[in-house]
Amino acid sequence: MCDAPNRRGCPGRCPRAWTTTPYLDDDALHGLLFGARDGSAQGRPLLDWATVHKEMRRKGVTLMLLWLEYKEANPDGYAYTQFTRLYKAWKRSLDVVMRQDHKAGERLFVDFPGETLPIYDPKTSELAMRAELFVAALGASGYVYAEAFPSQELMYWVSAHVHTFEAMGGVPEIVVCDNLRSGVTRPHRYEPDVNATYADMAAHYRVAIMPARSYKPRDKAKAEISVLLVERWILARLRKQRFTSLAQANEAIAQLVGWVNARSGRSAG
Repeated sequence: MCDAPNRRGCPGRCPRAWTTTPYLDDDALHGLLFGARDGSAQGRPLLDWATVHKEMRRKGVTLMLLWLEYKEANPDGYAYTQFTRLYKAWKRSLDVVMRQDHKAGERLFVDFPGETLPIYDPKTSELAMRAELFVAALGASGYVYAEAFPSQELMYWVSAHVHTFEAMGGVPEIVVCDNLRSGVTRPHRYEPDVNATYADMAAHYRVAIMPARSYKPRDKAKAEISVLLVERWILARLRKQRFTSLAQANEAIAQLVGWVNARSGRSAG
């Protein structure tokens, strides 16, 4: 308590009253309120929640079974309620990722990732445009297609798909695209509006359009990986070349795309 002279109206909470209170950091305070962060307590063994989580994936294994096995090995261990509470608290800290298994020819991931290639005027040697690079990748094989276009406008977006299908010698069942305006007029988590011209193209080739969720790069992981391949093995190798036309640039891109696919054993399937 404060030893200062009592004053009228003093609630006894002057700053000097706090000087005798020991300082508690976040871990110490959490331990006093909820127990140790790793689920351990004095006289109780540490729990390997990663192993518990792995065992829970086995067919027929339940949390009750794992707790019974734990109690057999540790008679003084946690009660079932505390055991489950600690496990659920640990599980909430995980960054859950769904593994995507792709069937051959099922999905094609497409995007204009924003990478550009400078094209120069052959007469003035000045920059004429920064061509947009279109990238496509098959989900199963990882087969890559890339081509430069003047912009991301709708006509080039549709042309890029047609050229991709021609290069692959077929069409996929599903095209997974990003939410750029050329493909999706109104992004939505469940029912996005696909551009009418883009939808007509898909209907002609009998493919389904599946826009990825906004700000969810894991929905189009193959496209993200393909963009990295294009950056490292195509754009980086072309950085010192000076192109004076799109045709010239795309000829060089096509050669390097063929090399990337051959190097990694990728096929259009």
